[in-house]
Amino acid sequence: MLSDLPNTPPPEEEEEEGGGRGTWKHAAFHVATTIATPAAYAPLPFALASLGWPLGVSSLVTATLATWYSSFLIASLWRWNGKKHITYRKLADSIFGFWGYWSVAFFQQVASLGNNIAIQIAAGSSLKAVYKYFREDGTLTLQHFIIFFGAFELVLSQLPTIHSLRWVNALCTFSTIGFAATTIGVTIYDGKKTDRNSVSYSLQGSPSLKTLRAFNALGVIAFSFGDAMLPEIQNTLREPARKNMYKGVSAAYSVIVLSYWQLAFCGYWAFGSEVQPYILSSLTVPEWTIVMANLFAVIQISGCYQIYCRPTYAYFEERMLSNKATSQFPLRNYLVRLIFTSIYMVLVTLIAAAMPFFGDFVSICGAIGFTPLDFVFPSVAYLKAGRMPKNTKLRLSILLLNLAIATWFSVVAVLGCIGAVKFIIEDIKTYKFFHDM
Repeated sequence: MLSDLPNTPPPEEEEEEGGGRGTWKHAAFHVATTIATPAAYAPLPFALASLGWPLGVSSLVTATLATWYSSFLIASLWRWNGKKHITYRKLADSIFGFWGYWSVAFFQQVASLGNNIAIQIAAGSSLKAVYKYFREDGTLTLQHFIIFFGAFELVLSQLPTIHSLRWVNALCTFSTIGFAATTIGVTIYDGKKTDRNSVSYSLQGSPSLKTLRAFNALGVIAFSFGDAMLPEIQNTLREPARKNMYKGVSAAYSVIVLSYWQLAFCGYWAFGSEVQPYILSSLTVPEWTIVMANLFAVIQISGCYQIYCRPTYAYFEERMLSNKATSQFPLRNYLVRLIFTSIYMVLVTLIAAAMPFFGDFVSICGAIGFTPLDFVFPSVAYLKAGRMPKNTKLRLSILLLNLAIATWFSVVAVLGCIGAVKFIIEDIKTYKFFHDM
């Protein structure tokens, strides 16, 4: 039934059979933290402005429902063959074999790096905005704040597991609500103060530019629902892990729908086609509330960053850390961890500081990283694993729905990638490296 290839991926450390200790509430914190970040939904008004009201709203609603459904599919594959698969890669290996493992490993790394570059740019922008509020004539640039944020994340990176971040992510979830409430409130306030006759909702540019912007916007929307860590999160839960994950995902998506849709619609209504890729850059008054929104953004982003570091850290830990070495040299693993987390942080910080093009990284990360993992793989994996219901009509409905999701979002991945690459090339021509945006 499953492909049995001679080449096998490298072994991963199995956790003890007892499983995790987290509850559905912890799952909700983790899922909400990884998806509902300011870096994810702050560009949604810009995406709507690139698509227009009809196509923008329908794309946003479709993506919400599709990822909610896909998250349930991944959760349902917990111990699908009687074995525990503690990472997305191991789950893919159990269903598709060698190529499944390495495909997911590749897409996870793209999603992880792209997401964290975008997050670091967003965090730097928010910190700079707070700094400028208190020191208008301050000389620190965006690059300084990107570096400060990277140093803070290096400290958090020394926490060993996702479960050890549970209270950090609880704080991040509340910051998500705070950010959404503050930003939506200020957006409506600014929108009402604006002369409504001066706000245009027409698509800007030549026909070819409109097309590329639409492609780019599809990548942005895909990024906004990115969660490439569902099996890793489910592995932290106590039994019944499947039921706890269903409840956690539903709770998280309730927060996501309330925040995403309102901010996307309000932001586009308030500023029209002139809305900025990072919504906070469009806000003007009252200034103290904008400072609050930026602080909420930084707090929330700090937890999401950590979640997406973990696939990369796990890859190095599997090869460089060992229990035997821990017993003989207790400090060795801490030192090794500090070295490879420092290398990762320096690399991501350098790229974010050199090319601070937030909207472009969001789009390409969504197209290449998150779309395959969050839309295409769950639908195909569920069919391949043979988990279909016995009822013929329901079986056919699920088959057609899964194939439709996998096909359409494969197209979205290609189109989003084309748009993102085009705009990155244009931005590199327009701005110098390490430009203070």
